[in-house]
Amino acid sequence: MASSAGLAPTRWANDLTQLLDLAKAEDRYPVDIEQLILEISRARWPDDPVLGVETQPLKGFEGALVPMRGDPRGWLVICNASANEGRRRFTVAHEAGHYLMHRHLLPADGIYCKVGDLSQRDIRVIEKEADTFAASLLMPLHDMRRQLDPKAKPTLEDLGALAGRYGVSLTALMLRWLEYTERRAVIVVSKDSYVLWSWSSTAAHRTGRFFRTSGPPQPIHEASGAAQPALADRCRAGIRHPPGVWFDEEVEEYTVHATAHERVITILQLDDAVPRLRPREESEPDVVDRFEALGRLR
Repeated sequence: MASSAGLAPTRWANDLTQLLDLAKAEDRYPVDIEQLILEISRARWPDDPVLGVETQPLKGFEGALVPMRGDPRGWLVICNASANEGRRRFTVAHEAGHYLMHRHLLPADGIYCKVGDLSQRDIRVIEKEADTFAASLLMPLHDMRRQLDPKAKPTLEDLGALAGRYGVSLTALMLRWLEYTERRAVIVVSKDSYVLWSWSSTAAHRTGRFFRTSGPPQPIHEASGAAQPALADRCRAGIRHPPGVWFDEEVEEYTVHATAHERVITILQLDDAVPRLRPREESEPDVVDRFEALGRLR
């Protein structure tokens, strides 16, 4: 399935990022995504713009892009009323991506995450494209690299500060950081001491540091901070574990227990090691891609 106008998600995001960089320079974060999509759509497609962004109760959906075929003609972005601000911003950016890339490909009633008129493969493609667009626009890598060097070893405080800069959830920020960091690091999202999903940086994956989340649920070691809510304060500051707790080597763990939906978010930092796997072998599932998994959490 080709995106509308033939542009890839990162190309759309990069073009808009360049406009914002020129127009607002440094004082432009977090991205005002609502104003941006309203202004861009009215300027480029005045006969078919985004007419507004609304918050409504959406049972089973995080957001929607629906056509308005009256007078005026255009589109409406809808966000779930139960979402927090970081989640809402990502959802608006996600739906903006659908507008820019997919509006001519959608069924007559728009898109709500359950699109009966498209094949399952097509749904997966356009959802991944919209997530890629949202992450790239809200957290542009050129700015992230300036704020946090690829070789740096960030604390939770460092990552939280960046999440605040971009107006996104801590999990979304961590996933974006894992895209470019040169360090070996792994994010693990768990519940009731079992791994729900995980993602590793390229450097970590090349040394075999990842969790297979297909098959039976994987338990978390009882000595880990993620399995011990009583250690919440220590987990935020960082705990050094010996081999055998997370992997067969020492690991520095940073964990946040107080999260929505009772999820526990953990970042594992590892020391340098010699790669022994090819990049992204099929031994690690893509978690229906990082930000699609995040859609169940953000």
